[in-house]
Amino acid sequence: MVKSRHILLTLGIVFFLVALLSNNARAWSGSYHLGQEWVKIWINQDGTIDLFYNLSLTLDSGDNISYVSIGQPNGDFTIGTAKDQYGHTLSTSDASSGSDYKVQVNLTSPLAAGNTVWFTLTTNVANMIYNSTKNLENFDMEFKPMWWGYASVSNLRLSIVMPSGVTVGEVGTPESMFWNGTSFEDDGRLSIYWERWSLPPNQKYTFGVSFPKKYLPNYQPPSQPSGFGNFLQLWPLLLVGLLIIVLVVVLLAVRKGHYSLPTMSMETLGVRRGLTAVEASYLLDMKPTMLVTEILYSLLHKRAVWVESTKPSLKLQIMQPFQNKTGTKEVPLRYYEIDFLKAIKEGGILDEERLAQTVVFLENTVEEKMRGYCRRDTAAYYKSVVTKAWEQVEQAGTPELASNAYDEQLLWLLLDPNYKSRTETTFHDRAFEPSPMWLWFWFGYQHYNPHPTYRPNVETPAQAGKPPTIPGADFANNIATSLEKTSNNIVVNIEKFANAIVGASSAAKASHEPALHEAGCVCACAACACACACVSCACACAGGGVG
Repeated sequence: MVKSRHILLTLGIVFFLVALLSNNARAWSGSYHLGQEWVKIWINQDGTIDLFYNLSLTLDSGDNISYVSIGQPNGDFTIGTAKDQYGHTLSTSDASSGSDYKVQVNLTSPLAAGNTVWFTLTTNVANMIYNSTKNLENFDMEFKPMWWGYASVSNLRLSIVMPSGVTVGEVGTPESMFWNGTSFEDDGRLSIYWERWSLPPNQKYTFGVSFPKKYLPNYQPPSQPSGFGNFLQLWPLLLVGLLIIVLVVVLLAVRKGHYSLPTMSMETLGVRRGLTAVEASYLLDMKPTMLVTEILYSLLHKRAVWVESTKPSLKLQIMQPFQNKTGTKEVPLRYYEIDFLKAIKEGGILDEERLAQTVVFLENTVEEKMRGYCRRDTAAYYKSVVTKAWEQVEQAGTPELASNAYDEQLLWLLLDPNYKSRTETTFHDRAFEPSPMWLWFWFGYQHYNPHPTYRPNVETPAQAGKPPTIPGADFANNIATSLEKTSNNIVVNIEKFANAIVGASSAAKASHEPALHEAGCVCACAACACACACVSCACACAGGGVG
């Protein structure tokens, strides 16, 4: 009799879940794609992580979408805040079922076909960090960003903010998933990020980090689940689960998988510190061609590229250590530098459309970083950074020290609209002493000086002889000429480049227009600090859905 009751109860549960799944399957049908899936994780001192998703979703066809289900790595999570591109706070709820952990985010209004929604979600997740199985002195964390069974993803960015004090040399990652670059947060914490383009449906990646336990001194990780013992105890439920899986396979043809975006929501005002010189150049309203020129000089500064010719447009050579276009462990590249390298076609010519995407992603990333901060005060702050950079050069005691300071502060100095006259004034009574390692200088000297007297050894500049000193006025003129002509010749067809920027911006306007309303202070939500994303621990994330 007891067994009969158990069987009836099990069948009742199965039929209830079947009915529920059937209702869900009928609830929505259509097709969509993601322009961006940006994820970021902060590792906290208590061993939890703050998980931030930033997503743009375009409904191509089908029924309107009223909500998005966002999968979570495990069931031990706390929901934070969700907001859309207009600053509306979105209602959320725990939509978990069994081991399928998700947060349902309800849109303010149904998304119709042909439109795009951008929103963010923040959660705090525990039980993500475990003892390393390879290094007993380390903790490990791994995470699978959301994958989409029926939708492609144009751009996936993942970033992990390490505990305070962790250095680049102390971080380990899977050999097949070496990171694309690093940066530092406002509080000095190391951030590591990855990026992937054009993900097909159901594409899955597993990212991870390993770091010394000493940086989480009070954290006690959970023990690894025993697995087999749990199986023996829970076999009735697992049997029910197996039946459900069979039913889900039958219903799968009419269901759409979905994984969603996170957000770091913070109401705050003030200066947004931590931008690079290239990012600040956008904030200070430099033209798109100058933004690209700044990125080029950044890569020349890192000796990642060389300019082989300048007419009718730039022809570039990617240096051997950077042929994979992801940087090296010693010289990591930032996201916009990686984008720039990927825009170099075979033959060294720049692809205008891909270069336009580089500019748009840079602009969007800065807008994300500016959410919740005062634009006016931040612009004033970076103008003061430029002023301080000049002071370091001007106060250097010798020509050699001044030249070295100029090299170190180069990208900031170029943000000054009066950089030529300021350079002439700074070096009017002393010569400039270049180093053979400064490819940013020898590029302009070789290609724009009417009578160059020195040929740089591009492949092994450290082995080149000492370059001649250069009068300050000649140096200033060379820098100004190089920047101007490079900006003018950065692409073959400037009109095509401009139109490509407009097109790329239009495609992303739903997620970025609100932050462009005015130059004053904006209070919304502070978003992903570097357009990246991240990982999480010891499990694969659950899937999601729309309805």
